[in-house]
Amino acid sequence: MKALDIALKDMLRSLRSFFALLFMFVLPLFITGMFYFMFGNVAEDGEFNLPKTKVIVANMDAGGPKFNVDTDNIPGGKDADTMGELIVGILESDDMADLIEVSHAASPAAARAAIDNQTAQVAIIIPKNFSDQFADIDGEAVIEFYQDPTLNIGPGIIRAILNRFTDGMAGVKIAINVFMDEAEQKDQARVGEVVQRYLKISLAETEDLEKELLDVHVPASENAAAKSENFLIRMLGPIMGGMMIFYSFFTGTSAAQSILREEEERTMPRLFTTPTSQATILSGKFLYVFMMVSVQVTVLLAAARAIFGINWGEVLPVTISAIGIVISASSFGIFVNSLLKDTNQGSVIFGGLITITGMVGMINTFAMGSPNADQLGDVSLLVPQGWAVRGLTQAMRGQPINEILITLSVLLIWSAVFFIIGVWRFNKRYV
Repeated sequence: MKALDIALKDMLRSLRSFFALLFMFVLPLFITGMFYFMFGNVAEDGEFNLPKTKVIVANMDAGGPKFNVDTDNIPGGKDADTMGELIVGILESDDMADLIEVSHAASPAAARAAIDNQTAQVAIIIPKNFSDQFADIDGEAVIEFYQDPTLNIGPGIIRAILNRFTDGMAGVKIAINVFMDEAEQKDQARVGEVVQRYLKISLAETEDLEKELLDVHVPASENAAAKSENFLIRMLGPIMGGMMIFYSFFTGTSAAQSILREEEERTMPRLFTTPTSQATILSGKFLYVFMMVSVQVTVLLAAARAIFGINWGEVLPVTISAIGIVISASSFGIFVNSLLKDTNQGSVIFGGLITITGMVGMINTFAMGSPNADQLGDVSLLVPQGWAVRGLTQAMRGQPINEILITLSVLLIWSAVFFIIGVWRFNKRYV
């Protein structure tokens, strides 16, 4: 009980410190909050919200005698007398309404002027002979695409839509050439049927072009609950987890430094003169370190859930991961301080060792979405922080409990080594 009394007394004194509260709770939440507000406009309800792209169309197509297309099932749902009208109908369809705002220009010059004056973002110019060139097997139908050079996303979407359409149209000519080469003379008059069937298959199957172009798929490794969370929350979880682990190692080292501080203030030697044994006093100091980190991790998990809506996963896996974080951060702090001669060396440790190992351990968080994420993640396992991040990430992704237990086992091995060496050195120091 005396060890517990010592631990509680030290913890209450530390929690009265403004700087302790700042590093334990404020900074991790503040940094995560910065990411929340920076990316808050990027994701809403799990989707990217893109502004409509202003498209101006100059349709000069005069049609052609050979143009005869049934557009009943083609996106846009409008009867078209020319290929130009067919393209305009697709752009003005309900499928494109959330992406494109279409206007019309009387001439190609007027369409280009709208881009130059920034009243529109993309100009589509359909030449006068477009239908004629399409109808001619040897002809080359060309659409002029004129865009604001300062934009990328909107024009890129429009270009993708046009490329899909023109690829389909180019396939018509290929189908006709193959048919004419293979069909008997008496069947070549049915070339119109070939065109109609090809168009129906290549264009009419797309009932929702917007969804096809912009559908966002959640990685298969994430569980069903993660799929329903919005993009921002899925991004904030690893960031907040990394910050929590980063600062918990700071807390563990700072709390253990109180032993050195009391030694310098001569309170520790006076404690050793009391009837309380040296082992009990040191046990209380070590328990204080574990209790401080436990309070920090518990509060941050709850606060992040309440403030940012972060789903840490099921209770048992998260509890196992939290235990690994607390034990590893506390034992690491005891080990590091056992190597120091005095608190003056602590600034070097705080500014160097803990920062570097913490950043290495968070490589996996920084490399989210990178092609080399797996290789970089292996590097993070060179330090205990990396294993702590791994355990929390496994819990958040809903991975099997046996995998999380393996990660905890590795953390416990790290912690046992740190704790044994730290306790041995402190005991040796005060004998």
